Amino acid sequence: MNFRTKQARMASAAIGALAATILAVSTTPASAAASDGYISGAGSIYDDFGDEGTLSTTSYSSSSATCFWQNVLYAEGAMKNSEYRFAKSDIDGEFGSKTKFATRNLQSRWGLTIDGIVGKGTMSKLDAKRTWLPDVDGGVWTGHLKYERTTDTGLIVATYYGKYHSFDVWRADSGRWHFEDVSTGAYRKASYSENDC
Repeated sequence: MNFRTKQARMASAAIGALAATILAVSTTPASAAASDGYISGAGSIYDDFGDEGTLSTTSYSSSSATCFWQNVLYAEGAMKNSEYRFAKSDIDGEFGSKTKFATRNLQSRWGLTIDGIVGKGTMSKLDAKRTWLPDVDGGVWTGHLKYERTTDTGLIVATYYGKYHSFDVWRADSGRWHFEDVSTGAYRKASYSENDC
């Protein structure tokens, strides 16, 4: 092997190592949020949900984060089977067959990949800012999340509007999201590691 070939290989290896380092450092916020233990965010509330951990029958399947997602399914009126909509009584923080079916139903309605898994694409739909469009069909609402106010203690209060129902959400100054559990009226932390639903 001549000197130039050896230099080229070393340069190529260095570039590869640099690329690997950059990829490792820029880990997706989803794993960072899930490893923090809570659905969380910073800055604008309209980009907090699309970088969260995956919810499914095998990932955070028993958690308050799943309970949060079930509140979304209820608010959206997603079908839990071929006859009935997801109900308040279905909200238990367990990602079972009803939650998977309802997730697939909502993914279909939203024009997403239908896999029954709440990944980045599905969660990012929650980031859509609620806006009134007066010039469309006599006026329509679009989006789901509406900023309401910031309290004196730094809580950012918002409302999630689904197709059929709405519920309160808020982000603490720690960045952690909390939500109103519509099945009980209790307020819960959107935790990946515990299920108090």
